[in-house]
Amino acid sequence: MKSWVNERRLGLLAAGLGLLLGGCRAVGSEPAWTTDLDAARERAAAENRAILVNFSGSDWCGWCIRLDREVFRQEAFQTFAAESLVLVLIDFPRGIPLPEDLAERNQDLARRYGVQGFPTILLMRADGTVVARTGYRRGGAAAYVRHLDALLEGDGEDQP
Repeated sequence: MKSWVNERRLGLLAAGLGLLLGGCRAVGSEPAWTTDLDAARERAAAENRAILVNFSGSDWCGWCIRLDREVFRQEAFQTFAAESLVLVLIDFPRGIPLPEDLAERNQDLARRYGVQGFPTILLMRADGTVVARTGYRRGGAAAYVRHLDALLEGDGEDQP
């Protein structure tokens, strides 16, 4: 009887570890967002990628928060981004103070690209040319990836 109890405990321990480790993600596995559009353009040129610029109110804008949760944090988007995009976050938080130079740079970029609401998503070439403009869309990460792919191919409806 003792051996059966020990086997059962060992089995439960192994199952618990499997669940725990199966749900873990390697640190650094999510694509990194930068706040430096110029550096993103250099990286995009070097890696032959498009640039996704996310103008967001990350801590107060409901649609921005939904886009982050429903799309940007999901594996389907992260896989697509890791293979195809350089990600830039131009944030306008209300509860988190930004360094003054970053806040000014973000304001300048919002003016330059005519951002009037959040979230505004721009898809760009490495040379800075805006290919498409979009925002939040229902349907989750897989649908959003298809939408971005269509925009990058010039077949989407949201344009600059």
